[in-house]
Amino acid sequence: MGTIISICFAAILTENFVLSKFMGICAFLGVSKKTDTSIGMGMAVTFVMTISTLVTWLINRYILVPFDFVYLRTIVFILVIACLVQLIEMFLRKCVPSLYKALGIYLPLITTNCAVLGVTILMADSDYTNILYPVIYAFAAGLGFTLAIVLFSGIREKLKFCDIPKPFRGFPIALIAAALLAMAFSGFQGLNLPF
Repeated sequence: MGTIISICFAAILTENFVLSKFMGICAFLGVSKKTDTSIGMGMAVTFVMTISTLVTWLINRYILVPFDFVYLRTIVFILVIACLVQLIEMFLRKCVPSLYKALGIYLPLITTNCAVLGVTILMADSDYTNILYPVIYAFAAGLGFTLAIVLFSGIREKLKFCDIPKPFRGFPIALIAAALLAMAFSGFQGLNLPF
């Protein structure tokens, strides 16, 4: 149980893919203008990260490595991620059209989101022999992405009401806010967990 908690803590806070590893910045900056769309994007990324890690870990372990096709790993992983994104896109278009329109171009960009691909490759390279730990890590990494994007969207919504000097309005103040949020998350790096 302690291992699962430490994996979740690391994936959400200390190794946050957006704020520590700086992966997935495109969607992080592009979709974070409103909290509603940020939550939707976070849920979509979490779903894709979790399922793609499950599928790619199994493919890597039982097909690519035994048959010495490891050089195809990136292509296979991107194909798996693209298929999952297409499923989400069809689901959102049919069931939640408002979120589908709000996410716009950033929804298909999950396919090339380096955070999603990064988690799948990191877990394929890991020494985990049990599928449970990579899936938990991927789910927690998705929650970390969601936490980061929702916090950032809240900050950006508050910044609309601030008197910001003209040269810093818009994207420059968003980058400054993202840097400050990343600095805040770096405070979790020094924590030692008792398990």
